[in-house]
Amino acid sequence: MIVKTIPKSSSGGDIRDTRLADAISERYLSYAFSIIMSRSLPDVRDGLKPVHRRLLYAMRQLKLDPEGGYKKCARVVGDVIGKYHPHGDQAVYDALVRLAQDFAVRYPLIDGQGNFGNVDGDNAAAMRYTEARLTQVAKALLEGIDENAVNFRETYDGEDKEPFVLPAAFPNLLANGAAGIAVGMATSIPPHNVDELCTALLHLIKFPNATVGKLVDMIPGPDFPTGGTLVEDRNSVIAAYKTGRGGFRVRAKWTTEKHGRGQYNIIISEIPYQVQKSRLIEKIAELLNARKLPMLADVVDESTEEVRIVLEPKSRTVDPALLMEQLYKQTDLESRFSLNMNVIDADNTPRVMNLREVLQSFLDHRMEVLVRRTKYRLDKIESRLDVLAGYLTAYLNLDEVIRIIREEDEPKEKLIKKFNLTDTQAEAILNMRLRSLRKLEEVEIKTEHTELTAEKRELNRLLKSKELCRKRIALEITEMKRQFGGKTSNAKRRTDIGDAPPVIDVPVEAFIEKEPITVICSEKGWIKAAKGHLEDVSDVKYKDGDRGKFSFHAETTDKLLLFATNGRFYTIPCDKLPGGRGFGEPVRLMVDLGNEDDIVSLFIFKRGEKLLVASSGGRGFIVRTEDVIAQTKNGKQALNVKGDDEAAAICPVLGDHVAIIGDNRKLLVFPLDDVPEMSRGRGVILQRYKDGGLADIKTFNKIEGLSWKTGDRTRTETSLTAWYGKRAQAGRLPPKGFSKANRFS
Repeated sequence: MIVKTIPKSSSGGDIRDTRLADAISERYLSYAFSIIMSRSLPDVRDGLKPVHRRLLYAMRQLKLDPEGGYKKCARVVGDVIGKYHPHGDQAVYDALVRLAQDFAVRYPLIDGQGNFGNVDGDNAAAMRYTEARLTQVAKALLEGIDENAVNFRETYDGEDKEPFVLPAAFPNLLANGAAGIAVGMATSIPPHNVDELCTALLHLIKFPNATVGKLVDMIPGPDFPTGGTLVEDRNSVIAAYKTGRGGFRVRAKWTTEKHGRGQYNIIISEIPYQVQKSRLIEKIAELLNARKLPMLADVVDESTEEVRIVLEPKSRTVDPALLMEQLYKQTDLESRFSLNMNVIDADNTPRVMNLREVLQSFLDHRMEVLVRRTKYRLDKIESRLDVLAGYLTAYLNLDEVIRIIREEDEPKEKLIKKFNLTDTQAEAILNMRLRSLRKLEEVEIKTEHTELTAEKRELNRLLKSKELCRKRIALEITEMKRQFGGKTSNAKRRTDIGDAPPVIDVPVEAFIEKEPITVICSEKGWIKAAKGHLEDVSDVKYKDGDRGKFSFHAETTDKLLLFATNGRFYTIPCDKLPGGRGFGEPVRLMVDLGNEDDIVSLFIFKRGEKLLVASSGGRGFIVRTEDVIAQTKNGKQALNVKGDDEAAAICPVLGDHVAIIGDNRKLLVFPLDDVPEMSRGRGVILQRYKDGGLADIKTFNKIEGLSWKTGDRTRTETSLTAWYGKRAQAGRLPPKGFSKANRFS
């Protein structure tokens, strides 16, 4: 597709054809380059994005030094967007606010006065209410900017100038970190401890080929402003710093607070970086309401300026480590901060650097700043020495100088010609005050000339020796360490370095609160769950013409297995059962049970249990519960039935023999080993019938005998020789006193 494009310089007559794909590619590339270079990625030298650099420079131009007073943030933002950064005022103010938040940056660059937000995630007050000035850290970043330490460029409107990069006498990139998303790339750098950074920088000056592993010995990991505990394996930390990509797991810091008689609370004093405390507590409360924290009774926020979150366990027997492990898995009490050291290098090229490259880039920048400031100082000394030499000439010929000034029409030219002076020297002599002609002033000029000459000699030696330059940089870093690290309050590491946490196996059941219930199911298939373990269900009400069929104790975390006459197993979670009030709900609404199918049995699913299933035709097999657990409402087919045959009986495998009785009142006993274990099929013939079909089935231990219920009594028959036979036989009439209903229970 061809489109018409008009160059910006055209008045409308120069129109050229361009392919749409080429036009879009060209413009998108320009946009992407602008995002990468001018918004999202920090410079490796000063660790700042353009908006932050412009903020600090504008505040310096407003003379908002740490020793001075504050100015309204609205004034600062106005200067920034008016002179340097033509973007929205709210975006610029948000950037200013972040640089002032001690919970967002490890070493704040702006000293804020007023409401600048909090760790709960509350926003700062409007810019018309807050005030700001620079901190000592920001002052260190700007140190030497008036001494030709860095290059300047024109601002967007060409009316002023701004620095390409700050001199940066502070390792801001690693100390405060950075985060940003550009087109096709992103950066994520956590904050670090400046005391550790200075130690690593001094080591790198002494040993330029130091390995990343050695540097990690001095910088063991990030140091987040909100503290916490780093729980990343050391090998993973080294690998992340070596490649410039990786991540760090951080956990909240907690202790137990004893209250006597075994009672205790868990106190969380530090939370992971960039986690909003209010949102964290809301999440814990949501999990409590959803009954997914069975070991926790309550959560209370008692925070003031310091974080204090109180967790109350359900009972004193709860293991605090297990409770915290449960919270780590489900909340932001454990979070992962990614590492992606994608920065703009000294050649204005975005690339991913490792730890040693970032530190070395800072040292290279400091070397360049030192050389440029030294040359600037030498130029100033040369200029001053030139003026002082002119002054000394004037003092040596004071009477003649005075005469020329008084009598000559063009004293400047006469002085230059008479004493062989430069234009600058002659101008300085003519601008001298009369009080400077005193004798003491001549002595001071000679002293200054001597001192400047000596300083010039030292600076020239410095420029000629890289070793001296490295020593000077080492002294600057040592001084920086003393000022911002060392014994200062900020020097202490806030994020503890811990070991990788042991794998604590928290069972799935521990994440769901258990409550006792009584499952009640009627003959017509209406089911419900009453709270608590009821001992007597005789007063339970049913629909007219209906009565109870199954009732047993369970927990809300249990699953029910329903075995139907169609030979299928259906799964019903207990937490999905209707409440105990009313008549409940039909089982057919909870599972896809056919209208002509009925419930054979309803019981609790137990992992590892085996079941003996049988059809009315006397066929059956053994099946494991894991093989019949269903994931859908359709259930899972186990016992295949045909024609008039249907599933008729089921019992748990609890012994070594099988007792089976038919409608014809014939009892047969045979070894359980004769029955195969299958997951699906018709099974084998268990008992043959001439008339009727299977009535009931049971497994038992032969040595204990066969038991059955008659009324409220239980009878046991240990002498079973008369009924003992082989599988698929017909059997004999049961012992006297056997249930007339042909049931074992």
